[in-house]
Amino acid sequence: MDGFVVDNLRGIFLMSLLCSVAAAISRKVFHINITRQLSVFENILESVKSGKGVTLEQARALLAVLDNNPDAMLDLLALARLTVSRFAASGAATAAAPASAIAAAPAPFTCGIINAKSGRCAENCSFCAQSRYHATASPVYPLVDDEVLLERARLLAENGVDYMGIVISGTGPSDKDFERICAAAQRIIGETGIKLCASLGILGMEQAVALKQAGFTSYHHNLETSRSFYPEICGTHGVEIREQTVANARVAGLRVCSGGIFGLGESWEQRLEMAETLRELNVDSIPVNFLNPIPGTPLENAATLPPREALMVIALFRLMHPGRDIVICGGRGKVLGDWDKLIFSAGANGMMVGDYLTTKGSPFERDLAMLEELGVRSRDVAGFRGVSAQAGIGDANA
Repeated sequence: MDGFVVDNLRGIFLMSLLCSVAAAISRKVFHINITRQLSVFENILESVKSGKGVTLEQARALLAVLDNNPDAMLDLLALARLTVSRFAASGAATAAAPASAIAAAPAPFTCGIINAKSGRCAENCSFCAQSRYHATASPVYPLVDDEVLLERARLLAENGVDYMGIVISGTGPSDKDFERICAAAQRIIGETGIKLCASLGILGMEQAVALKQAGFTSYHHNLETSRSFYPEICGTHGVEIREQTVANARVAGLRVCSGGIFGLGESWEQRLEMAETLRELNVDSIPVNFLNPIPGTPLENAATLPPREALMVIALFRLMHPGRDIVICGGRGKVLGDWDKLIFSAGANGMMVGDYLTTKGSPFERDLAMLEELGVRSRDVAGFRGVSAQAGIGDANA
């Protein structure tokens, strides 16, 4: 056998050996990655079963798994959905549901809003279409008449919506507007029976008690983002006053609805930071909004979140808050599009229907049809009429 043949055989052998070694290393790395991934999910499952939710460290580990193994997204969604089934959210359930209830998650609830007073807000939140600092096409009008509020409540109640949020622009309500809203609430509840949520801005303790006495079930006041990122989106007030409003509403006995907007430029670490703050404040319901960039605001050119990232936000907040309501609000259609059918798979158990404050939402009939198609809620009301939020709980970028 001449030297040329020998050299070629030697080369082929060495190449084959290298391929075998590479394959063995690949199998070893794959085995290590799968083992690590299973370990992360097993630890998370134990935390979820305890009712306490995943820790910051576990959430970070989960993000690392998703970064290295994109296909783990399906496992994340499955775990988030199982968490909804295990815990009866709709309020503040913190103990595991009976074994017989684990197979069926609570039916998702719905909420609708009315933009009862619009525009000329004295705060400069960078996402908000209603700030007087920004030149937007947002409508401007004072508090609407009681009859407008009542008609909106009737419309939502007729369409089977569970909650109606009365939302006004501004730092907080004037005494005159506050008294009118409380008086209107008693009439709305008496004539429609719908549950009422107020979103009136900064709230003192006496006002919170007055809302409770007027019949309001819930108070909505978002933190918007984490403590560390808040100065990047608002310079006219700090997040501390928002946290105090949340605390006031809770002490007054109101169901507290507080979350934020995602896609403002915050990091994943800052999203987890906000989740921890909400856990500290012991909120009952967490609205998840996605930035819908509004022309004329400082964030008008911001990129919208990819659908996968938006679903990851929902799932992680579910796992960190297993017994709380996770309700999907503003930006759902803009960011998720047809992917919004996966919000319940990702761990949500509530959804805002109809239009938002200054932007169009998903067509109301589409939302009801989607819930029925998914088998998560029956379409048992007689008829469906168009639902527009403008005078016609989330932010919808205000």
